[in-house]
Amino acid sequence: MVSYKDEQKNAAIFKEFRMTKEEVLKALSYVDDPDLNKDLVTLNMIQNVVIEKKRVAFDLVLTTPACPMKDSIANACKTAIHTMVDKDAEVVMNITSNVQRSRADNTVLSGIKNIIAVASGKGGVGKSTVALNLARTLQKAGARVGILDADIHGPSVPTLLGTTDKKPEMDGDLMLPIEKYDLKTMSIGYLVDGKQALVWRGPMLSKAITQFCSDVKWGELDYLFVDLPPGTGDAHLSIIQHIPLSGVVIVTTPEDVAVADTRKAIDMFSNPHLKQNILGVVENMSYFQPEAEGKKYYLFGRDGGQKLCDEWSLDLLGQIQVKEDKSFESLHSEYLPVVGKIVQKLSVLAASR
Repeated sequence: MVSYKDEQKNAAIFKEFRMTKEEVLKALSYVDDPDLNKDLVTLNMIQNVVIEKKRVAFDLVLTTPACPMKDSIANACKTAIHTMVDKDAEVVMNITSNVQRSRADNTVLSGIKNIIAVASGKGGVGKSTVALNLARTLQKAGARVGILDADIHGPSVPTLLGTTDKKPEMDGDLMLPIEKYDLKTMSIGYLVDGKQALVWRGPMLSKAITQFCSDVKWGELDYLFVDLPPGTGDAHLSIIQHIPLSGVVIVTTPEDVAVADTRKAIDMFSNPHLKQNILGVVENMSYFQPEAEGKKYYLFGRDGGQKLCDEWSLDLLGQIQVKEDKSFESLHSEYLPVVGKIVQKLSVLAASR
């Protein structure tokens, strides 16, 4: 026979094990997204809360799969539940993402949430390599990514990807992008002989760029990188006029001559009539560091990218070193923090729309 004391003990145990969804959400409402400066519950980043005795499970829906604060946000969620709900709770999080749109959805390429132009004032600074590695880093994180090679006179993307022998197939009146490493890509290099020089004036350039927008079946993408030609000219104006960009990433090397030309590119994108969001500067070929020595050799000068950022009040997104092994696998760790800073800025832009 169960005594009154036993009933009280059982009731106390039951109460100890019981958690409610309201308690969990209240605790998580004290955890903020550090970029958006709002709590996770208000931002609808906590979804599908399920509670079973001492186990609480939920989806943590971030604004990008490449969120650099992912681990710290997850740890803050666990701490909040252990501190405010139950110190012995088993917290199970399914971390996923819903990439936010930083550009209007009723414009050209409306199926693409974020479009980032990658620009340089001077050729030979590794702009196309940087654009491709940024795209691949985001793709590896789980995003749907494409890259548009807008350098009509000197397309590099097919060569970098090893897809120079590929030709786009058609789906009705639309070209299908060439896919490699789960990236959707399009380039004039897929349409003409690689040895053929394209002697095109501004109107022809503009038409080609417009067709890459309207005549290619890009589908739904989280991010599209546009690899711009070097310098400042008709192609840049055409892209800005035809494609509402989320922002621009500037690439330079530390050399004085590269910095001087990059300064002009920044000035163009900052022009009041073209005003674009400059997300920051990537300094490529910053230094060479032999593994055996560990010492850094600044082959092309030093801190050119930082000087530009100081002059224009921009962020230095990263400094990429010169490596003998130029494979993506070798450079991936260097691009992770760069991509993290870019997607943070895009998330803030999306939240302010």
